[in-house]
Amino acid sequence: MENLNLTLNEKEVLLFLEQKGTASPADIADGTSLKIENATQASFLLEEKGLAEVKDEVSEKYRLSAEGVQYAEKGLPERQVLNRIDGPTSIKNLQEMLSPGIMGIATGWLKRKGWASIEKGNIIPAADVSETADEIALAKLGETAASLEETGIDQKVMKDLLKRKLVEKEETKSRTITITAEGQKIAASGLELTEDITQLTSRMLKSGEWKNKTFRSYNIDKPPKKVYAAKIHPYQRLIDQMRQIFLEMGFTEIKGDIIQSSFWNFDALFQPQDHPAREMQDTFHLESHSQLPGEYVETVCSMHEKGGDIESRGWGGKWDRDVAKRNVLRTHTTSVSIKHLADNPKPPVKAFCIDRAYRRETIDPTHTPEFEQLEGVVMDRNMSFANLLGCLKEFYHRMGFENVRFRPGYFPYTEPSVEPEVYIEELGWVELGGAGIFRKEVTEPLGIKEPVLAWGLGVSRLAMLRLGLKDLRELYQSDIEWLRKSPVCKL
Repeated sequence: MENLNLTLNEKEVLLFLEQKGTASPADIADGTSLKIENATQASFLLEEKGLAEVKDEVSEKYRLSAEGVQYAEKGLPERQVLNRIDGPTSIKNLQEMLSPGIMGIATGWLKRKGWASIEKGNIIPAADVSETADEIALAKLGETAASLEETGIDQKVMKDLLKRKLVEKEETKSRTITITAEGQKIAASGLELTEDITQLTSRMLKSGEWKNKTFRSYNIDKPPKKVYAAKIHPYQRLIDQMRQIFLEMGFTEIKGDIIQSSFWNFDALFQPQDHPAREMQDTFHLESHSQLPGEYVETVCSMHEKGGDIESRGWGGKWDRDVAKRNVLRTHTTSVSIKHLADNPKPPVKAFCIDRAYRRETIDPTHTPEFEQLEGVVMDRNMSFANLLGCLKEFYHRMGFENVRFRPGYFPYTEPSVEPEVYIEELGWVELGGAGIFRKEVTEPLGIKEPVLAWGLGVSRLAMLRLGLKDLRELYQSDIEWLRKSPVCKL
């Protein structure tokens, strides 16, 4: 029978409703042994089973505010002004007669209602101003709350009075529960106030008590509630995968400060001090400054101005030390790599950094002011361009991209330079970063004599491809449903 699935509380509510038809939770609580909250809960359960209907209604009542009471007695500010003038009158004189506060309110409403015009500091009343709907409404209302129907006031007029804070609105919520035809049928079918047993205990078995008990039936076909296991954020999982790949390839992970001097962020990488990347639209400049590393200042200065002691012309002009001292939010993690190389000029060096960089970008589906970058360097004897391409190709293959190619590119601090691309079925070839061999203008001033392979790869763009996203911002939004449904792996 259907009634075997009802709890004791549901049965009690259903039997009460059989007699009353319709009742509030308070009525049910008064007529049964239930508390109001238990009666309400049981009513909603009955509604889910089609045995009752729960209806919520909100009633609104209105009363005059303290300011409304004052104006109901003395008249609205605009009416008070008109009652004191019969021709053009100075606003200053009216402020003395009434008050600056009243006049401040009245002036705007006089113009809005067309009751008067203002010319050269004088208020000029209109010929005939009869009583308006808002004044009639104020006279009807009192300090006792009443519904809109009881007052007979137009809804628009009441809305205007609420805006002027002359009226206060009270909302009263009421709930009624009504038994349905199916509920009547169940209640009349011999429903008894006995509690169904949901769990069989050892005590019941030993005593034989279970023989006289009624057990609640269960619907084994009902789908269970979904349970979502805890898991790592998809973006963090990909970052961890990239980290693990480079660790397995024998690299050492390095870290560095978010705030870098322009020296390490730009100058040590042989970027000219008038380079567009240093302008405000690309870089977050800070007010603070850093001390320059004394052992490299002269060699970097010489390289910028005249090309140092190698076959280079440098950038010419004068290298400004004050510009190099200025702090910035790092625009790339290459600032971390170059400082690590300066601290470790002896080969071999194999290091990588996965961390955040900052640029003044307009936020859109493919750009954000903060983004992750995967930076790496290899410095050793006899390193070649072919080694660089092989290293990157190995990384992308391990990330699941079968087709990888390299397109010639340009970067101020590497030569030759390339842009790695991977092939995506729906998109074609997609560029994912930049790479190359550090120019001697970069390595010589820091005392590095061996070739340095370097790359900076876009982590977020790669993540978009792997996760099938079209908007970069989805990686950083707290969308719990997307996190729950995102697969841990794909076979």
